Amino acid sequence: MLSGGCLCGDVRYEAGTGAFHESACHCSMCRRASGAPFVAWFSVPRANLRWLQGQAQSYASSVHGKRSFCPRCGTQLTFEDKRYPDEVDLTTCSLDEPERLPPQSHIHTASQVAWVRLADGLPRYQASRDAG
Repeated sequence: MLSGGCLCGDVRYEAGTGAFHESACHCSMCRRASGAPFVAWFSVPRANLRWLQGQAQSYASSVHGKRSFCPRCGTQLTFEDKRYPDEVDLTTCSLDEPERLPPQSHIHTASQVAWVRLADGLPRYQASRDAG
């Protein structure tokens, strides 16, 4: 069982099992939403995500994307894409044990910040995994 939540503890979730697409995203939207040079994410089937406490607030961050965060402390929690209605992405470092799901790739590296130097040997994709 994967469990996690926000910094202040108001919002808690369980992500069940079946995690996939563990990746570090370098897109400009993830950078701006987090204030960090990239964000680690993992996906789960939507049916496996259960909110245990509190309620995340969401907003449309793009034509096809919606992000959620804790309305009290601002922790970014999820990303949902209309093109993939059966899955939801969660921020890896909102997990209680983020070490359980290390990134397996880097995505959207075409927009990576120039001063980030990746030396982990993971696969890199210029855009999403689907686009190559």
